[in-house]
Amino acid sequence: MNVPQDLVELGHTHMETAHELILVGAALGVLSILAGIASRRIGAPILLVFLVLGMLAGEDGPGGIHYDDFDSAYLIGSVALAVILFGGGLTTPVSMVRLAVWPALCLGVVGVGITSLLVGGAVVLLVPGIPFAAALLVGAAVAPTDAAAVVALLRRAGLILPERVTALLEVESGFNDPMAVFLTLLVIEILVEPQSVSFGSAALLFVREMGGGAILGLAGGGAIMLLLRRLTLEPTMAMVLVLACGIAVFGLGQVLGTSGFLAVYIAGVMTGAARHAAPREVEYFVEGLAWLAQIVLFPMLGLLVAPHQLLPVIPVMLAVTIVLIVLARPLAVFVCLLPFGFTLRETSLAAWVGLRGAVPIYLSIIPALADPNRDSRLFAAVFVLVVASLVVQGWTIGLAGSLLGYGRAE
Repeated sequence: MNVPQDLVELGHTHMETAHELILVGAALGVLSILAGIASRRIGAPILLVFLVLGMLAGEDGPGGIHYDDFDSAYLIGSVALAVILFGGGLTTPVSMVRLAVWPALCLGVVGVGITSLLVGGAVVLLVPGIPFAAALLVGAAVAPTDAAAVVALLRRAGLILPERVTALLEVESGFNDPMAVFLTLLVIEILVEPQSVSFGSAALLFVREMGGGAILGLAGGGAIMLLLRRLTLEPTMAMVLVLACGIAVFGLGQVLGTSGFLAVYIAGVMTGAARHAAPREVEYFVEGLAWLAQIVLFPMLGLLVAPHQLLPVIPVMLAVTIVLIVLARPLAVFVCLLPFGFTLRETSLAAWVGLRGAVPIYLSIIPALADPNRDSRLFAAVFVLVVASLVVQGWTIGLAGSLLGYGRAE
């Protein structure tokens, strides 16, 4: 059978493109690891390095890669965040969760709401003519903190912190990501179909997202624990089983309209507490994959934005960043931690250590999926704020701890 020459050439072109993508992806992964190691010497937040690498590989950088596919970015981002949250839960001891669950829950729910309102108000004041609902979308997107960034920088700074402060900062992100997703979906619904939104519908959405996610996480985590106890598995099989189950819990939560993020985090905590034949191997495997997920996620998010798109929004978003760091985050932390007996030093450190990371940028992708006529400034604005947060707060965690009187491990 003779195949037309043009079809043969087309097939070769697709193959070459696939091979080039494999090479570029692997090269970016290696560069990300090497750059991450180098960043430790200058104290730069490793997530910031990953983002910059993505931008350099993008259309305005030496790499020249044009990438603006928000659909694939959402898919990749969802899987990567599921692995990161599952890994975070897996490495968080149950004792730490018990120590900080109530203040972390308050900060993750009430604190995110306060932060969203204050940041949204700042955007309304700084951007003339913008509707409050649209401004609140920015606030909801930038409200969640990044536990991976916070934990990595705290370890690098070597600060000797009270156990409950460390527990609070780690557990908080497991709760504030789902709350930020809920607020983002609610605001999008208000923008798209305002007549369909009422207090009752908002309350129902909250219960479905948070309550449903918690129930699914407990059920999914219990199922994983049962499988690990009942099945006789080699360590390699246990690793694959745990990862597949974790992602399945996340996917089921998203399909059912609940919070897959909350579900996978809770399932991760329960899996980490399970007694089975290969706990260390499973933990190392998932933790390694969580790092791989970050290496994939952050350069990809950097690829999505071109520096020339950022220039118009930089002045406004730097002002919003100041409001977030100096007013919104501290006020939310002080209000939420006041009933739990945290000292002024502890509260002040928690207020400063509120780095933004992948989730805000990921959340700014969702409106692009919901509205084809999206305002592209949203993605650029959130990106600028995340970078500013990583630079300002990421580089000063050690200094902030020292000024608050916390010593460093020798």
